[in-house]
Amino acid sequence: MTIGLIAGNGRFPFLVLDAARALGHEVVVVAVKEEAAPELETLAERAGAGLHWVSLGELGRAIRILEGAGAEQAVMAGQVKHVKIFSGIVPDWTLLQVLMRLKAKSTDALIAAVAGVLREHGIELLDSTTFLRPLMARAGHLSARTPTDDERDDLAFGYRMADAVAGLDIGQTIVVKGCAVVAVEAMEGTDETIVRAGRLAGPGTCVIKVAKPQQDMRFDVPVVGVPTIETMARAGAAVLSVDAEKTLVVDGEAFYRAADAAAIAVVGRRNGGAR
Repeated sequence: MTIGLIAGNGRFPFLVLDAARALGHEVVVVAVKEEAAPELETLAERAGAGLHWVSLGELGRAIRILEGAGAEQAVMAGQVKHVKIFSGIVPDWTLLQVLMRLKAKSTDALIAAVAGVLREHGIELLDSTTFLRPLMARAGHLSARTPTDDERDDLAFGYRMADAVAGLDIGQTIVVKGCAVVAVEAMEGTDETIVRAGRLAGPGTCVIKVAKPQQDMRFDVPVVGVPTIETMARAGAAVLSVDAEKTLVVDGEAFYRAADAAAIAVVGRRNGGAR
């Protein structure tokens, strides 16, 4: 079976390509020119997968590539920065029709509409973690250090706020300290939110990254990796909470080793992202 891989930035697309090929699937990669890493082309060639560079607004061309390869299923993997989605696109006619039908200019609304167009062309968008189940965050304490009592209080306070913000499709990360919200993620992304919180509140902050209340696992799945820990360490953040079974840990065990080296407590929240 041929799987389409619609690739954004980061390591996520590399992992999906490797895993899908290891399971014996043929893969055709549609790489977003403004986001995907050039090295993805090298990996695709080595894996015997076709790769096509497509600009962010070229939805019609992306669909033609997937159809031409006989891909009836596709996976979206890797971030496309929210700012680029709404300010950097030069839409082709196919995407322009999607944009004209949108009632809300949110990332979820746009990508759900794109998924609908793919389905109309006989291409089903799969759960983006379909091939990466072993890398999903587990529930419970995931690091050598566990949160202190004060940090637990911050987490308990922050979950309600983070769920509300995510439910409004504003962002999926908040940073708290002393039972006060220090920073809320919007279009700038998780790392910049963490850095801003460090400037505002100094060391000892708690970073809470959540899934949306009705998280669509086909896209915009919460992702953390070693760079997340490195950013937290530079900002003096002390705790990271992610939603178990709904957060992808792209660097696997290296992520947890980095957290332990930085004495950052990592927690997997049970039943996160559900109402």
